[in-house]
Amino acid sequence: MIMSPSESDRSLLGRIMSFIRERLIEPVLTAKRFVYLCCVFVPVLLVAPMLLIGQPEDKLGGDRWGAVWWYGFLTSQMQRAGPTFIKLAQWAASRADLFPAILCERMGALHSRGKAHYLSHTKRVIEDVFQRPFDDVFEEFNETPIGTGAIAQVYRATLKQDLVPPSHLAPKRQGRRKAVLAPVLVNQPPPSVPTASVAIKVLHPHVGKMINRDLSIMSFFANVITLLPGMQWLSLPEEVAVFGQMMHEQLDLRIEADNLATFERNFEARKLPVTFPRPLKVWSTKDLLIEEFQNALPLELFLKNGGGPYNDTVAEVGLDAFLNMLLLDNFVHSDLHPGNIMIKFTRPPAPSLQIEQSWTSILERITGTAPGVVDLPNSAPPVTTPDDIVDHLRSLEHEPEQWRAALQKVKEQGWLPEIVFVDAGLVTTLNTVNRKNFIDLFRAVAEFDGYRAGILMVERCRTPELAVDVETFALRMQHIVLNVKRKTFSLGQIKISDILTAVLRAVRMHHVKMEGDFVNTVISILLLEGIGRQLDPDLDLFKSALPILRQLGRQMSTQETMTQLPSADVGAFLKVWVWMEARELVTTAFADADDLVKYDWLTPAI
Repeated sequence: MIMSPSESDRSLLGRIMSFIRERLIEPVLTAKRFVYLCCVFVPVLLVAPMLLIGQPEDKLGGDRWGAVWWYGFLTSQMQRAGPTFIKLAQWAASRADLFPAILCERMGALHSRGKAHYLSHTKRVIEDVFQRPFDDVFEEFNETPIGTGAIAQVYRATLKQDLVPPSHLAPKRQGRRKAVLAPVLVNQPPPSVPTASVAIKVLHPHVGKMINRDLSIMSFFANVITLLPGMQWLSLPEEVAVFGQMMHEQLDLRIEADNLATFERNFEARKLPVTFPRPLKVWSTKDLLIEEFQNALPLELFLKNGGGPYNDTVAEVGLDAFLNMLLLDNFVHSDLHPGNIMIKFTRPPAPSLQIEQSWTSILERITGTAPGVVDLPNSAPPVTTPDDIVDHLRSLEHEPEQWRAALQKVKEQGWLPEIVFVDAGLVTTLNTVNRKNFIDLFRAVAEFDGYRAGILMVERCRTPELAVDVETFALRMQHIVLNVKRKTFSLGQIKISDILTAVLRAVRMHHVKMEGDFVNTVISILLLEGIGRQLDPDLDLFKSALPILRQLGRQMSTQETMTQLPSADVGAFLKVWVWMEARELVTTAFADADDLVKYDWLTPAI
């Protein structure tokens, strides 16, 4: 891998300059930054009594109207404070176990809009990596950034052909085995093939130094706040350390390149129409990421204008992709908001042409010679490229009715939606403890033993000695699970988001401090199901999880895999699986034949 040419100078003069920067200049700049942050946040502290104004209202999630106003003011000031605090707000939005729901909602709405850096910095970084003049690197380069965030900005360009490694142009989703049937015959999109068109992500200059200064200041205040009575359970110094690690991971773009490559490997053998930008790791460094450009539409437009005939498909495919990440891979994209989920379109070849090609291939294998050309009627619709569809829909983003009409025409022409996940700098991988906690929560749903789940959550939390009223917490968990039981046997639809939201509310109320990775996984489920239900109100997470649990069961059925998994994990998954199979078996009494085929209820394939 080519590294950034930023080797430290070990000469005497270099050491002297380093000492001056670290011991003299940096403390002065940190103090200057501290003064600025005081000007931003002191007004927030002065109006903190607003938290006590008004009466708690159910429509405000139990908060007072004064508190809701203060949440909005705090969020706006964090926007002013710069990239570290914008990221802090977005991170805090994922900790619904620590902060009120409305505060998390306000902070989650912050967008990482940053000030664009100069093109000269981008050119300098690119020339350092490629070791050639900027004009000799690209066939085309759009100097206007297509996106500017708090930490980096992104450009679109086309690399010169001699800089594109042949491995980058290999088709995606080939799988480990050759398909027996053509994609058109099994209703899956053909493999996509990357091109020399790339997205270029460049870190802002000096952003790492500013973030380090902010983290030093935040760590100081976290230690001070921990000294206050009743604040120990938040473990703020530990949370600042976790947040700092997350920020430093985002400051090394090689980590995002590795994550994208891992996601592509995990999904290459699956038939899901899901893709990830392929990184060019040979040209990616700490300050620069070059990846395949995906001309796609953000999911935000489908939520705003409607997905028309694609609502159900997009919702189900997105949820299936997430469940594969969670249950099978234990490698979950941790920044799944609608801006990081994109939609493009793909179409299998015309059936007549595909059948002709299949017969040609078979005859060649049998006879060793190619047969004569067979004329078949041309029934394919007019030639249109995926880029044409995306560009046309993008021009209609402010006209909902025409947008939906255009989607209907695209559907009639045989185009299928394909989901693209971008910005994979943050991922969650549950360790053994957190994975066991997560499985135990689902085991409680399967066994309807919420009381024991509550006790186990307290015992395994980070600070069990600071939990408040453990018995009441366990009873709350039992109440939540009994509600699930009642809805299950009355064939009511279970919303997993309602269950997990209630769990997080109880966790926050009783100071049960969960691990960050565990909570991030729960929040991802809430977010994904919420997005899916906006597109498809009848979306059922448990129903979508069933085929994936069956696949997991097939994997666990081999002796080799069984010996690798802890016995508790095997038992928990089996119990959840059996419960969901029973639930679906009862539900099928009220289902039609299409649903039986759609959700694979007739052939569990155990």
